[in-house]
Amino acid sequence: MSRDHTAEQWAISSLELMTGMHDWRTQHPTATLTDIEQALDARLAVLRAQMLHDLALASTAATWPTTPTPAAHCPTCHVPLRPRGRHRRRLRTHGGKRLVLHRPYGICPQCHQGFFPPRS
Repeated sequence: MSRDHTAEQWAISSLELMTGMHDWRTQHPTATLTDIEQALDARLAVLRAQMLHDLALASTAATWPTTPTPAAHCPTCHVPLRPRGRHRRRLRTHGGKRLVLHRPYGICPQCHQGFFPPRS
């Protein structure tokens, strides 16, 4: 995904968030400040998770070992990692949203410790 396309998608998502909050507020005219904050935080968590996903996949670690960067090394043994293909990693954001990344996985040939994404 290009940088411009990503920024455009984020702008669209931000506009949808604001429109959605306006509609929510219209439907909840007696909501307390806490209610409004919770509704806003839930919507922001979705946008935050999407941005985290996009930014994580834009890093050079996401394309290791095909990106011409220094080889990733085991932080313990300090030997170059061996690529072990792409794996799926499931994470949770601070906002509690699920995030799935498909990233390269590396393994240390000496201690057999795996790293995702591989550290350089």
